[in-house]
Formats: sequence, C-alpha cells, structure tokens
Amino acid sequence: MNRSWKTPLAIVVCGGIIMGLSLGVRHVQGLFLLPMTIDRGWTREDFALALALQNLVWGLLMPFTGMIADKFGTAKVLLGGCLCYALGLYLMAYSTSSLELLLTSGVIIGAGLSATSFGTVYGALSRLVAPERRGWALGLAGAVGGLGQFAMVPAAQIFISGFGWLIALVILAGVMLAAVPLSGALAEPANLPRAGQQDQSLREALGEAFSHKGFWLLNLGFLACGFQLAFIAGHLPAYLMDKGMNGRNAVIALSLIALANIAGTYYSGILGTKYRRKHLLAYNYLARSVAIAAFVMLPLSEWTLYGFSIAMGLLWLGTAPLTNGLVSQVFGVKYLTTLFGFVFVGHQVGGFMGAWLGGVVFDVTGSYDLVWLGAIGLGLIAAALHWPIDDRQLARLQTT
Repeated sequence: MNRSWKTPLAIVVCGGIIMGLSLGVRHVQGLFLLPMTIDRGWTREDFALALALQNLVWGLLMPFTGMIADKFGTAKVLLGGCLCYALGLYLMAYSTSSLELLLTSGVIIGAGLSATSFGTVYGALSRLVAPERRGWALGLAGAVGGLGQFAMVPAAQIFISGFGWLIALVILAGVMLAAVPLSGALAEPANLPRAGQQDQSLREALGEAFSHKGFWLLNLGFLACGFQLAFIAGHLPAYLMDKGMNGRNAVIALSLIALANIAGTYYSGILGTKYRRKHLLAYNYLARSVAIAAFVMLPLSEWTLYGFSIAMGLLWLGTAPLTNGLVSQVFGVKYLTTLFGFVFVGHQVGGFMGAWLGGVVFDVTGSYDLVWLGAIGLGLIAAALHWPIDDRQLARLQTT
C-alpha cells in the first residue's frame, strides 16, 4: 500500500478531526438536557446520571482500549470506536426510559469515547511523529480537535431547532460514521521504532508507573479537570436558562469555549516543549479556579458569561497534551496509550462526579452554587498536587 500521502501533517489533521468530532458531540450533550427531560418526563438527575456514567465508562475503559491500541494498532481502535459511538447516539435518540438512557448515553457512548478521544489519538501521534516535533503534533491535533468542537455547537443547535432533538441525535450518529475512513491515517507500522527504549513488558511498564509518586499525583490532579469540564459542558445551558438567559446565550457560550480552546490547546502543546509541563498544569488549574470564582461572584450578564467562556476555553483541553507529554517524558512512548489511559481514570472519576452532582445538588437545593464552589476548590487542590511531581526521565530511558 502506498503510504506517501501519510505525511506528519496529514496524520495530525486526521487524528485531530476524529478527536474533534468525538469530543464535539460530547461537548453539545448539555443542549439536549432540557428538551429530552421535558419530552420524556425525566428529572435532571436522570440525565445527569447518564452523563456521569458516560464519563466513568469512558475513563475506566481507556486503559483497556489503550492496551489494545498499543498491541494491535490505533487505527483498529479508532474504527471500532467511531462505530460504537454512532450506535450509542442512534439508540440514545430512541431511548424511552431512564435505564435505556443509562445504557446508550452512559455505557455505549462512553465506550466509543474511550476509543476515539485524545488518549488514543495522542498516543499514536507520539509514536508516529519524531520526538522533537511531538509538542507541535499534540498541540496542532488539539487545535484541529477544538475547531471540530467549535463547529459542532452551532451545528447541533441548528439540527435541534430545525429537526427536533431526536433527529439531531441521529444526524450526529451519521457524523461519527463519516469519521471512520480517517482512522486509516493513524495506522502504525509493525516495526515502528521506539527510540531510546529498552525492551519492556506491559507488566513491567505498569509496575514502574504505579510505583512512581508523580503518576498518582497526575491521576489525582486530573480529577479536577474532569469535574470542571463535565459539570460546565453538561449543566451550563440549564444554569443560564435558570438565571433568565436563553438558548442563544448558551450556544454562544459553548461556542466561545470551543473556539478559545483551539488556541489554548495548540499553545499548550507548544509551551510544553519550552517550559516544565508540571508547572504549566499547575498554572492552568489555578487560573481555572480564578475564572470560575469571578464568574459566580460577579453579576451575571452577557459580558461576564462570554468573558468566562473565553477564559475557560483557553484553559479547556490544554491539560491533555501537557499531561500526555508529561507521561511520555517520564515513562517513554511504548505503552503511552495504556499509561495515559490509567491517568485518565482520575479525570473521568472527576467527570462522573461533576456531571452527576450537578443534577443531584440542583434537584435537592434548586441551585448549582455548591457545585461551582466544589469546582473552585478542586482546581486549587490540583494546582498544589502538580507542583511537586518528579518529571525527570526514568533512568531506563536515559541509557542506550
């Protein structure tokens, strides 16, 4: 097979598009909260629990999809993930009970996300692109992915307004099917070199990572990221409508987050090649807490909403290339997708908590205030956890 078309740029763009569609569909699910709960007679907690389970399944399966990708190749995992994602969206559209919603939106879409999001894509790019260009590749893929997220917000709103939420979900299923052919770009040659790495089994790699204090600090710190992103993406539209704003404000806010995320993710990847990634991560979480605190303390207006959206967008997924780069920097790239998958479990435990507690706290108190406070506190804790991480290359990687 002629692989001459598979330039580094083509590989990065294809990976970014798949990631953008995957995360973009996830990003807009909050737009379905009110119409689906009203039409189906569900509570916000019902919908929130499905999103929470989606985040948990996504996180728990990522180490295993990572193992499959590391052993059998990323392309197969991406192809299967796109098909699974499309099936979940289609079945979600026709769910008539909260249990069916849990199985479709929660389990099936969660499984699809585990195979099509940044863990799988970044792992492949880290192996397919030369080490000196890794920061560029991760940053650009994240930027392309951010562009996909940005485009998905108005598209989803147009689908919902023009065809209703059910047909909108079916259309999104078709979008994920359209991403299937792009998976071939990330096929990895069987003899792909692992420069600077000695032979190591998966068991040895896991033992090495699990005994490293920094690996667990990354996992715990990533929990804050998952909590903040899942809560905001899942509940911000409903929060704004509760405060007297309309769907247009919510769409603009989510669009601005996705648009600013393009620049934020790209420059995070670039900055990660110039400055210590653990420090950049600490600053990211600290800045998030400041942005959230300002948003909830200032009187709500279009100006404060859109300013908050831009600030959060600049910080949104910039943690992913930095965290992935930090894992590869310390442990190497041979089992990177697997190791990042385990780190990502912390992110998705936080995502489960953010999505679910948003619904629970609102149903109990009639307000999201306590969840906003939790998001601020977790950001401060994450900043403190990242600072002491030992980010030196392991001795094994320093020998040749």
